[in-house]
Amino acid sequence: MTERPAHKALETLETDLEKPRRINRRARPVVHYLVALVLVILLPALVVSLVLINRVNDAQETVVQALTTSTVQAMGLAVDREISGMITTLRVLSSDQSLRMGDLEHFHQRALIALAGGGSYLLAVDDTMQQLLNTRVMFGEPLGQTNNIATAQRALDRRMPTISDLFFGPIAQTWVFNVWLPVSDAGAVRLIALTKNARDLVPVLQSREMPAGWHAALVDGNNGVLSATPEAGLGIGDLLPLRRAGNQASQGWVEEVLGEESVVTSEWRSALTGWRIVTWASAAQVRQPLGESLLQLATWGAIIAISAAAIAVLIAQRLARSVRGLRLDAQRLGRGEIVHERFYPVAEIDEVSGALSLASRQRQAAERDVHFLMRELAHRSKNQMAVIAAMAKQTARGASDIPSYVAGFERRIMGLARSTDLLLAEGRAGVSLRDLIERQLAPFRPQGEGRITIAGEDIRINPQGAQILGMALHEMAANAMQFGAFSDDEGRLHLAFSREGGDLHLSWRETLSRPLVLSARQGFGTTVLRSMVGGALGAEVTRIEHERGVEWRFRIPLPALDPSFAAIRPDEGRDVEMQ
Repeated sequence: MTERPAHKALETLETDLEKPRRINRRARPVVHYLVALVLVILLPALVVSLVLINRVNDAQETVVQALTTSTVQAMGLAVDREISGMITTLRVLSSDQSLRMGDLEHFHQRALIALAGGGSYLLAVDDTMQQLLNTRVMFGEPLGQTNNIATAQRALDRRMPTISDLFFGPIAQTWVFNVWLPVSDAGAVRLIALTKNARDLVPVLQSREMPAGWHAALVDGNNGVLSATPEAGLGIGDLLPLRRAGNQASQGWVEEVLGEESVVTSEWRSALTGWRIVTWASAAQVRQPLGESLLQLATWGAIIAISAAAIAVLIAQRLARSVRGLRLDAQRLGRGEIVHERFYPVAEIDEVSGALSLASRQRQAAERDVHFLMRELAHRSKNQMAVIAAMAKQTARGASDIPSYVAGFERRIMGLARSTDLLLAEGRAGVSLRDLIERQLAPFRPQGEGRITIAGEDIRINPQGAQILGMALHEMAANAMQFGAFSDDEGRLHLAFSREGGDLHLSWRETLSRPLVLSARQGFGTTVLRSMVGGALGAEVTRIEHERGVEWRFRIPLPALDPSFAAIRPDEGRDVEMQ
C-alpha cells in the first residue's frame, strides 16, 4: 500500500526535473542594447555640439555687432567731419572784414566765392531773426524770417555753434539743415548760418558699406531721416519708426517691430550734432546662421543616428545569428550529437563554439567509454561466471575441508575482483601492467625489504589480457604463499617483463632458502597458467623447476594485449604507448 504513493511521488519529481526552469525576468534583444549604446554616445555629442554652436553663434553675433558698430561709427565720424568743416567755414567767414564793417553786399559776394561748389549756402539774421542775406538768392531780394528760429535762438543762448534738425526750406524748396554761429561786432548781424541740403549727406552715409542685410539711416532729434542707405527704402524727411529718441538706450542691440517684421536695431549718437545713426536688420537674418547651424546639426545628427542605428542593427543581427548558432550547438551537445566547430566573427563567441565542439567530442568519447565498459562488463561477467564455476570445481578438488575450500575460493574471487577494479578504473585507455602486478601481489606481499623485485618498462594491455594475466599472477602469488618464496622467511621473488620483437616476455622467478619440494598433483593454478594464458592469449607458457625454486616464463604476442582501440589518458605521466 505504501509503495504506490512513493512511486507516484518519484514520477512527479522526475517530471519536475525534466521541465525547464523559467526565470522570472524579461530578456531583451541585443539590438536594444546596441541602439541604447549609440544613443548614450550620440546624445551627449549632440548636446555638446549644440552648446558649441550657440557659443559660435554668440561669437559671430559679437563679431557682426562689432563690425556694424565700427561701420556706423565711421559713418557718424564722417558726418561729424562734414559738420565740423561747416563750423570752421563759418568761423572763417565770421572774421571777414566786410562783415565787421557792415558791408553785407560785399560780404555776400565773398561768401558766394568761398562756398562755390561746396553745396553750402550762407545766411545772416538780425535780432528779430529777419534774414539780412541768403546766398541762395541775389543780394537785395526781399527775405523773410528764417524758418529755423528755435535753433537760432538756442545758438544765441548758448553762444556757441548749434546744429538744427531737419526742416523744409521754403527758399531751397527741399529738406535742409542749418549750422548757426553767433557773431559780435558785426553791426545788425547777430547770427550767421550755413545751410545745406540734406541730400548732400547721402554720399557721406553711403561711403561705408554695411554688412549684408543691414540698413542705416541718419536721423535728427525728431527721428527725421536726413539720409539713408539705398536698401532702407526711406526718403529724406521720412520719420524712422525705430529707436525713437528718448525711448531706448543707445547701447547694444534692441529687438523692435518694423511693419510686420521683427528687426534688431543699434544706434550711434553724435555728441557734436545730437543726430543719431540707426542701423537695423531682420532678426530672422541675424539668427539665420544659428538656425542654419541647428538645421545642419539636426540633419547630420539624424543621418549619424540613423546610420549608427543601422550599423547597430547589422551588428545585432550578426550577433543574434552567432548566438542562435551557439544555441543550436548547445542543443546538439545536449542530445549527445557531435558539434562541429564553426567560425564566428566575434572572437568570444568563436571561442565558445570551439569549447562546445571540444565538449561534444569529449562527451562522445566518454559515452563510448561507458558503452564499451558496459559491453565489456556484460561480456566479462559471462566469462567470469564460467571462470568462477571452474575455480569452484578446481578449488573443491584440492580442498580437504570446507574452511580451506572457502579460503582458497575467496582468494581466487578477490584476485579476479582486483582485475575488474583496474578495468573499471582505467576504462578504454587500457590497464597498466605494473599496476596489475602490484594489485595482485599486494595481498600476498611478505614482510621484509627487498624480497620482491619488479623490473620492466610499463605497458598498457586490454581488459581481456588484464583479466587473464591477473588470474595468472594471483595463482602464482597464492602458490608462492603456500609452497614457494612467500612461505619461506628468506624466500625472494624476481618478476621481470620486457618487449622483444612482437612479444611480451614475462618471467616469474622464485628463490628459496631450502630445496624445492615438488608436488605430483596439478592444481587450478597450473590449469589457469597453461590453459587460459596459453589458450586465450596464444602465449607460450614454460615452467622450470630449479633446485631452490620454480620459474614461470611467458611469451605473449603483443597483438593479444594491444589496447589500440582506446586512446591513452591525457593525465598519464609516462609513455605507455604500444609499439
